[in-house]
Amino acid sequence: MIRGIFSRIGPGPLIAAAFIGPGTVTLCSIAGVDFGFTLLWAMMLSIVATIVLQEMSARLGLISRKGLAGVIREELNNPLLRSFAIILIFSAIVIGNAAYEAGNISGGVLGLSTLFPDTEIWIYDFRINYLILILGAAAFIILYSGSYKILERSLIALVFLMSLSFIITAIMTKPDFALVFKGAVVPIIPEGGLLTVIGLIGTTVVPYNLFLHSSLVKEKWEGKDKLSYAVRDTIVAVVLGGVVSMSIIISAAAANIATIQNAADLAKGLGPLYGDSAKYFLSSGLFAAGITSAVTAPLAAAFAARGIFGWEENMKSMKFRAVWMFILIVGILMASLDLKPIEIIKFAQVANGILLPVISGFLLWVMNRKQVLGKYVNNRFQNIMGFLILGVTLFLGLKSIWKVFSTL
Repeated sequence: MIRGIFSRIGPGPLIAAAFIGPGTVTLCSIAGVDFGFTLLWAMMLSIVATIVLQEMSARLGLISRKGLAGVIREELNNPLLRSFAIILIFSAIVIGNAAYEAGNISGGVLGLSTLFPDTEIWIYDFRINYLILILGAAAFIILYSGSYKILERSLIALVFLMSLSFIITAIMTKPDFALVFKGAVVPIIPEGGLLTVIGLIGTTVVPYNLFLHSSLVKEKWEGKDKLSYAVRDTIVAVVLGGVVSMSIIISAAAANIATIQNAADLAKGLGPLYGDSAKYFLSSGLFAAGITSAVTAPLAAAFAARGIFGWEENMKSMKFRAVWMFILIVGILMASLDLKPIEIIKFAQVANGILLPVISGFLLWVMNRKQVLGKYVNNRFQNIMGFLILGVTLFLGLKSIWKVFSTL
């Protein structure tokens, strides 16, 4: 029975795990604290956009038997365009994920530190939180297995823990469901809320998930007859991920906190109001969000590098492992030494700001090429939705780039 259930669950939960990282948890917490339920509609919009793009990515991988990065390398005939695409993808996905990996690991540690205080040790003249090493080792073991089944089942268990933790926390706060419904369906941008709206959409519709999904779906399934499984898996997982993100906003809206810096502040704020159990549930969710992202970010970078450089399709190959090892080790070092790679992160934000609309545009183009997909090309509705999302991603990209340069 369990084997039958797993045969129908694809990479969808891994995609949900990838976009619900510590950054998403913190941003959703800030949205709830600052604006209550008002911005739930932005998360609803994000869910729809993510489903549309991720379904295209999954269909591309399953039908063409190639990852998105590999299709880009093969379908772009112009050498200059191909070189530009390779440099952009490498910069945003590989270098960018290396910069963000420290945040993923630190986020997981933040969750655990609420449950396990006093975890710092001295190694020579350096003070290190040993939870960082434990989380890094756990991520390393999962990735080094090189087995899709181990990867899938480990992350599904963590996604289940994360989902349960955040949803239970939201229920414990006993929200006004009339206000929740209004916030979810009435698009209002309160004063000072535009950047938060952009952030909520941008943290859900992420470019590296498009590379990850198209690669993982062909690791899971073979045959065009599995397309219905892939579509169902994508919709269910992304909707679940959206519900989790909305649960964090709802929990934060109920917290009596004036300002918030991270999700750990939210966990501490919920304790006096709803008891320690609420704090523990939220902390467990933050831990799961951190470690799942600490696994999926290096994995996505390795798949992207494999596709753009045309390496052999083997998760146990040295080149594949070298990419995710580099990102994981950089993340562990940055988190351990408390480094703030601001310039690298700004560079990654600019690259991602350019990459999202570029990749969305390329994905739409390739999803209409019968040479690649045959009869499985986009229909009219999928194209209309795709172009609307392309406009949104272009706006988000320009806004992200402007935000970075305005701080220089």
